Amino acid sequence: MTTTKKTTTRKKAASSTTKKVVAQKPRVIADKIPELPTNPFVFEVLDAASKQRSKANKVKVLQKYSHPSLKAVMIWNFDETVVSLLPPGEVPYATNLEDETATGTLSEKINDAVDKMSELRTTSLGSQDQGKASIRKEFTKFYNFIKGGNDGLSSLRRETMFINVLQGLHPLEAEILILVKDKDLETKYKISKDVVSQAFPDITWGGRS
Repeated sequence: MTTTKKTTTRKKAASSTTKKVVAQKPRVIADKIPELPTNPFVFEVLDAASKQRSKANKVKVLQKYSHPSLKAVMIWNFDETVVSLLPPGEVPYATNLEDETATGTLSEKINDAVDKMSELRTTSLGSQDQGKASIRKEFTKFYNFIKGGNDGLSSLRRETMFINVLQGLHPLEAEILILVKDKDLETKYKISKDVVSQAFPDITWGGRS
């Protein structure tokens, strides 16, 4: 009797070490809208908006901390019909006495203060900053520095008034005014006119001079 040998086919067991690889979508980390102090400085708002990666979040920051002083800065900087009646470039000291006791210009002094704060990674220079004003408090004087605002002022009186405002401001606030008088805000802050227009659709551009 002939026996037939059965051929059995073994199924290859799946290796227990084989892992199923599932493609994972990269996580999208949304920019966090920062919480600023009550009545923040304009530089705090601009810095917070500038650091946002998306245009939408830049708009949200500006809207969250909207204030007439912030809008005034944006209009002065971005509206081409707003013409500064201040000399472009460096801002000198207010008096000859100060020129005799200090070197450089007021612009350089402000820049030095800003650089020092950057090195210390702070927005304060300590006790010497106590009592420093903000753009929020001084913006109502802006009309004196632009064409059509207070044209009766002499150039000397206007420039002296501007210097006095700068000297009373926190250095980072003063830096903003020096930038906007020459429409150079974008050289420091990553905020465009388009972003401002979206944040503040109530601003009407043009027809101011």
